[in-house]
Amino acid sequence: MKKITLLLLALPLFGWSQSKISNTVSVSNISANILLNNDTQTATLTIVGPSDRWLACQFGQFAGGMEADSDVVYYNGTILVDATHNGIGSAPTADAQNNWTVTSNTVTTGVRTIVATRAFNSPDATDFDFVYSNSTIGIAIAHGNSSSFSLAYHGAGNRVSNTSVAFTTLGVEDFSLNASQIFPNPSNGNFTINTRTALEQVSIYTITGNFVKSIKVDSANATQINIEGLSAGVYLIELQNTAQKVWKKIIIE
Repeated sequence: MKKITLLLLALPLFGWSQSKISNTVSVSNISANILLNNDTQTATLTIVGPSDRWLACQFGQFAGGMEADSDVVYYNGTILVDATHNGIGSAPTADAQNNWTVTSNTVTTGVRTIVATRAFNSPDATDFDFVYSNSTIGIAIAHGNSSSFSLAYHGAGNRVSNTSVAFTTLGVEDFSLNASQIFPNPSNGNFTINTRTALEQVSIYTITGNFVKSIKVDSANATQINIEGLSAGVYLIELQNTAQKVWKKIIIE
């Protein structure tokens, strides 16, 4: 069995960008985070959840989930709808203009990953304007209680609301593999690796360094990985491209 010896290496820094990413909010197989790039004045939203039902993410400044007039997007099986909440128990209203651009919408073994971007300052007055200097942001997520893209009650266990999600400044790591995010983590073995640079190979090792498997990929955004069937525990993930090699950890439940 192949085994590795882990060494701490000084890795070169690639690119300079004023960027920061929110902590990942997750519940019941759905997760989301928001990356802010101050240089381009754009926000990148990543939502991961079941592929057979609607997914929704509320963001901005609010007191609770589904608060009236708060900004929300939801996937209806065809597009990511830019909308405004009307309060608890009422379906959101689609905005007159959709200001989000979906850059990736992929499905792997029943899990959908949607990546979308939007300018900080939207031309729509009903949209939340992202402020890079803010240290936190509110994020609420939910998915359908059953296999359907028709909006309906999500069920108590399929939603979560956090009004103060912290950001982590990425700085020079923004466009390096060091800035890669893995979610959900812990995972059942089906997870997404979100990168801001090219990713060519993902290798899985046990915490003691025993090789499990390698996966060839070709992505510079969101990559879905499926290693279901492994024993529960902590595993090491080696992310690699032609210029870099970094290590992350994943907990398999």
